[in-house]
Amino acid sequence: MFVDDASKARHYNHQADCVHFDLCQNKDSGRALECSLRVHAFETLLFMSVSQDSLAAAAGTTQQPIAPGAPMPHRKVIRGWLAPIVERQTAIAVVLLVLDWALFAALMTGTVLMDAWWAKLLCALAAGFMIGRLFIIGHDACHQSYTPHRGLNRLLGRIAMVPSLTPYSLWEVGHNVVHHGYTNLKGVDFVWAPLTQQEFAALSPGRRALERIYRSGWGPALYYLIEMWWLRMYFPRKTYMGTRRAEFTWDGVFVSVMAVLWVGGMVWAAAATGQSVALLVVMGFVVPFLFWNAMIGFVVYVHHTHTSVQWHDDKHAWAKAAPFVSTTVHLEFPWKLGGLMHHIMEHTAHHVDMSVPLYKLKQAQKKLEDMLPGRIIVQQFSWRWYFETARKCKLYDFTQRCWTDFQGRPTSAQAPVHA
Repeated sequence: MFVDDASKARHYNHQADCVHFDLCQNKDSGRALECSLRVHAFETLLFMSVSQDSLAAAAGTTQQPIAPGAPMPHRKVIRGWLAPIVERQTAIAVVLLVLDWALFAALMTGTVLMDAWWAKLLCALAAGFMIGRLFIIGHDACHQSYTPHRGLNRLLGRIAMVPSLTPYSLWEVGHNVVHHGYTNLKGVDFVWAPLTQQEFAALSPGRRALERIYRSGWGPALYYLIEMWWLRMYFPRKTYMGTRRAEFTWDGVFVSVMAVLWVGGMVWAAAATGQSVALLVVMGFVVPFLFWNAMIGFVVYVHHTHTSVQWHDDKHAWAKAAPFVSTTVHLEFPWKLGGLMHHIMEHTAHHVDMSVPLYKLKQAQKKLEDMLPGRIIVQQFSWRWYFETARKCKLYDFTQRCWTDFQGRPTSAQAPVHA
């Protein structure tokens, strides 16, 4: 049917563009999601149809750093720079998963066997961190970037996501399709999407108070627990998930059974060791689960919230802004702490090419920053920076293209126009 990669790309791009038009005409969230799923299917076919050799060939003529004022290369060219790095290895993937599961199990055992309450608490907090590490592995597997084997990725992904009680298929749709397909496009990407001053003023007093908590810097756990997990992943209503699949329901049932077994295991352990049931349920379930929600809420917030990061409400301008580069932050931690989170903070590389495995993200990020000097937002982490960002990034003015406070006063410079 197709003569070469170029003809494949033209065909699938045309199909995706047709559905993109359908998406932009629909304001109903359910219908918009159905359109997003169709776009994702065509764009997945596009990426799968273009070989790594073709990507490397496309990048072969552009191996010098791109000057800050020069036009941004096509995404295919940029992905071509990373093609030599994208090598998925099953052995490394399996070892990482087994190691993280073993550490998580050991820490959960510590919440039961440690005598002092503070020792139990330390184990519980560390177990919550390990839930985050396991989830990052599951996130990679869900992108089909963890191993070279599609079926194995789905299996390992579900295993890795068990402690976070994440329904695999619903995460796949909300994250892979919506977030990665339309990063920072208002009305489609819902992850930490900022309100306008007019939208905020129209909220009920209770909802305005909740938004203030979410955007205070202290609210990531509450935001992720309510807005992401409860409303959009745990048996979501049609308002939040317009399409229905049996897989969604079964994944919801599966994580519910896992939660019951988890809590039941803590109750059994309390009876077997003569400890307080309430204490072990709190230390062995509630604290790790809440810590995990705080961790992931924080991570997704800092990935795409920054005074230099622009949000868009116009799809044409959004596409012109090269959002796979311009809407993502590379957050650098002292003492190489980013490695403890499986390099998920090397996030620009992940958005440029989702097929880069987590154990290659550091190399891929360096390559991008070498080739695109001055284009990528690189931020040294500090708590001072974090709370300053939370203070400034409350709402967004799409007309002025800047962040504002809750009164609508600008708190960042105007973003450039992308006509």
